[in-house]
Amino acid sequence: MSRNENQKSEIHQENIDIKNDSTYDDIREETDDEFIDGGADEDIMGDDAEDEVIEEGDTAEESGMEEADEIDEVHPRKSTRRRRGARRRGRRKKSMSKKPWIIAGSIVGALVVIYLGAAVFFMSHFLVNTTVNGKDFSGKTAADVEDYLKEQVEEYELTIQEQNNVSDVISGTDISLTYKENSQVEDALDAQNQLLWIVSLFAKSSADVTIEVEYDEAALQERIENLQAVTAEQTDPVSAHPEYDGNSFVVAEEQYGTKVDMETLTAKIEQYITEFNPTLDMMDEECYVMPAYTSDSPEVQAACDEMNSYLKASITYPMDESIVVDKQLISGWITYDAEMNVTFNEDAVREWMREFGSKYDTVGTSRTITTPTGKTAEVSGGTYGWIVDEAAETENLINSIKNGEVAEREPAYKQTAASHGAQDWGNTYIEVDIAAQHMWYIVDGSIAMESDVVTGLPADGRDTPTGVYSILYTERDSTLKGEVDPATGKPSYETPVAFWMPFTWQGHGFHDATWQSSFGGSRYQTNGSHGCVNMPYDKAEQLFGMISAGTPVIVHN
Repeated sequence: MSRNENQKSEIHQENIDIKNDSTYDDIREETDDEFIDGGADEDIMGDDAEDEVIEEGDTAEESGMEEADEIDEVHPRKSTRRRRGARRRGRRKKSMSKKPWIIAGSIVGALVVIYLGAAVFFMSHFLVNTTVNGKDFSGKTAADVEDYLKEQVEEYELTIQEQNNVSDVISGTDISLTYKENSQVEDALDAQNQLLWIVSLFAKSSADVTIEVEYDEAALQERIENLQAVTAEQTDPVSAHPEYDGNSFVVAEEQYGTKVDMETLTAKIEQYITEFNPTLDMMDEECYVMPAYTSDSPEVQAACDEMNSYLKASITYPMDESIVVDKQLISGWITYDAEMNVTFNEDAVREWMREFGSKYDTVGTSRTITTPTGKTAEVSGGTYGWIVDEAAETENLINSIKNGEVAEREPAYKQTAASHGAQDWGNTYIEVDIAAQHMWYIVDGSIAMESDVVTGLPADGRDTPTGVYSILYTERDSTLKGEVDPATGKPSYETPVAFWMPFTWQGHGFHDATWQSSFGGSRYQTNGSHGCVNMPYDKAEQLFGMISAGTPVIVHN
């Protein structure tokens, strides 16, 4: 096209723009439609830029509202196109704001479908981290569990560990062991919450299924009765118990025997077979007769403590040698029963006191005496000497032990003597030698006075009794009387004496005998007394003035 033609075209276009608004509007509208319809892609790509324009234009739009209204009045078709563009832009903005929600919803829906699908899976399978009777069956079916249990039954063996590293085996085939189906595996599967399967990923769960089996009970009993532990020698156990170690009671450890508790053993074997446990330790499961108490049993220690409380006592009796009742002796008087109840054996104390009395009671016992002439004589009988009050002292000793008393004391006596020794009459006493027909009064080991005497006639029961006695009392001017004569009803004799010093309650004693013409020698064999010791008047008077009640009297042959 030539330059002139171009200029004409431009002039013509200008004329169109200026003179024919309607033609301009039609062309602009077509152009806008093509731009809008064909340029959607550009609009989408330019959203960010357009958003900036929109943001910047918000203010301009507000400030230019009046101007726009004026333009609308002048150019109504331009106003229509502007409104259409605004609506299109609004639709694009709304469409873009909904897209993230649509994507998120799609993801959630997919996850829900997957979760529910897993829940459906676990309706027939065990959850993750699930054990049945201790074995992991995660994701396994009930049939898988049943197959496993049947396999276990077919191959099952029970090893029984006994004492001294001895063992026996009972196999399933020995007792015709078979698996008995039940609903417990299915019940365990149904009991799980499938909708919460995701929790099983983080927490373990377990199901205890009672496995039912059948076996030949007679065959099992026979196998039990032939176990080495059962056929071996059966020894009883010994419980832990208090034991005296020479100083105190301590806990002696228990001793396990070999005696089998058949009831417990049978029950445990049946339980282990039912639970498919592979090894039964008879000691751990207490299939032996167990000690009632072990060294850890508080009852045993409590018994020791109580028994030791008695050992605190110590009582010393100062006899011819000191007799000490302390823990060495007391420990033998304390016992315990099967329930660890402690008993202080008071009967044992009484028995000991009887033995104590028998040893230290001297009345009537045989003693040896050496006369001033050097003669040695055996003397026994009489009423003088020690007599322990066993009943009273037993109670005293029991109380002392219970109270933990420590003391030295004389025992309670019914009768006492001068000393604890072989010659308990001490060193002050009266001695009569019947064979020598002589008497001595010994004071502190020395002769204070002596005299010939006439003793009882050795016939018709008139002998002077031998033994150790003591003066019962002294009396002046007494009349001695014999036994009553049944024929006359009167005493067989009545003899007055000036000095009477009896040593038996049967009427034997020392007294003056003025009717005797002589003393000593063999006169007693023909003119002996009725059992008294006859003395010359002056000697009787002298003795009377020297002695008192309680003075020991030893009479011997």
